[in-house]
Amino acid sequence: MTLSKSPDRPSAPVGLWLVGARGGVAACSIFGMHLLRRNVVPPTGLVTAQTEFERAGLIPFDRVLIAGHEIRTARLVDEIRAFHRTNRVFLPEWIDLLENELDECDARIRWGTLSGASTTIADLAAPDVPRDASPWQAVQRLRLDLAAFRQEHGLRHVIVINVASTEPPVDSTAYPASWEELEKALAGGELSPPPSTLYAVAALAEGCSYINFTPSLGASLPALTELAVIRGTRHMGCDGKTGETLMKSVLAPMYRARNLQVLSWVGHNIFGNLDGRVLDDPHHKATKVRSKDHLVGDILGYAPKTLVSIEYVEDMGDWKTAWDHIHFSGFLGTPMVLQFIWQGCDSLLAAPLVLDLFRLTERAGRAGICGTMPFLAPFFKSPYGVSDNDFFRQHGALLDWVASLPEDA
Repeated sequence: MTLSKSPDRPSAPVGLWLVGARGGVAACSIFGMHLLRRNVVPPTGLVTAQTEFERAGLIPFDRVLIAGHEIRTARLVDEIRAFHRTNRVFLPEWIDLLENELDECDARIRWGTLSGASTTIADLAAPDVPRDASPWQAVQRLRLDLAAFRQEHGLRHVIVINVASTEPPVDSTAYPASWEELEKALAGGELSPPPSTLYAVAALAEGCSYINFTPSLGASLPALTELAVIRGTRHMGCDGKTGETLMKSVLAPMYRARNLQVLSWVGHNIFGNLDGRVLDDPHHKATKVRSKDHLVGDILGYAPKTLVSIEYVEDMGDWKTAWDHIHFSGFLGTPMVLQFIWQGCDSLLAAPLVLDLFRLTERAGRAGICGTMPFLAPFFKSPYGVSDNDFFRQHGALLDWVASLPEDA
């Protein structure tokens, strides 16, 4: 993380660009932000609405304009109505109230890319999605979309947040370590990165910030951190921590602090939204399991037997349910068990965090921060550059960073 010198004040509007702009997380983020802007709902679930953040000078939602990339054809307001019907959440009159704003946002959504996408993802795409001739051509087209958005609306900055479906695992060691080499390989057609990385390259090369809310490769390559520093921008990820893994990051420190030995920790997850449908593909599922499974051992300092399963059950809709069984040993070797069930509306757990990450990233830009943003670790299962996965220590580091900000910026 490096610092530059001249932060801007939050006078001009800032763009929020969502990759996967009509998916559940994006739709709930857009819908929720407009409801908050109108003061229709309280900011429950929004970390940055707490009193500790009042002094930070975070951007208000009336200074935010939303757009994005998408590969599916749908009307945003229809997606939100379907979400309401399927999951029995929020009031339908709220949708009627915001229909015009949602349609205006919908008009700013542009076609994403299928370059490097798996068959599972490509099968979801509309026939009109451009078939980019090469990954480099895809990057240039995506960059033009971001540049046009910024210029047309007079935006001070654009923050790209990837909330698209999880991609299959990628061997990151196969990619060059420097931006110069990576750029040359991309331009020469020697590499075919997944879409999340093409969006990251386009965003960072265009001087936008990039947040990877998924466990996909995204901007996790060292070459892209170098690009962020070169362009004076920032990025962070990966994989938003919203449910079962959040509980792991809270409970595992308790076992460590009490010197109780965890023998095994088994977690079973079921849900039925579009992300669950994609994760039904074992190649995509492997990325998510890896992101969820490392955390317990990282916190405890040893490796108990762990198992994470994820199953697609269509009738569950967005109601993600996790059952965890923790077998541990207490005093005199006494075996004991803790079980918990977590059920939450997955997209509505994630949406406020997307808005938090947007506001904090925008503030980091005004603070002159370039490269990665380790103070955002409590929002992620696998935060870049952070090895301590204790939620409370991560949250403390975030509050320390907020407290260090000058009040007049």
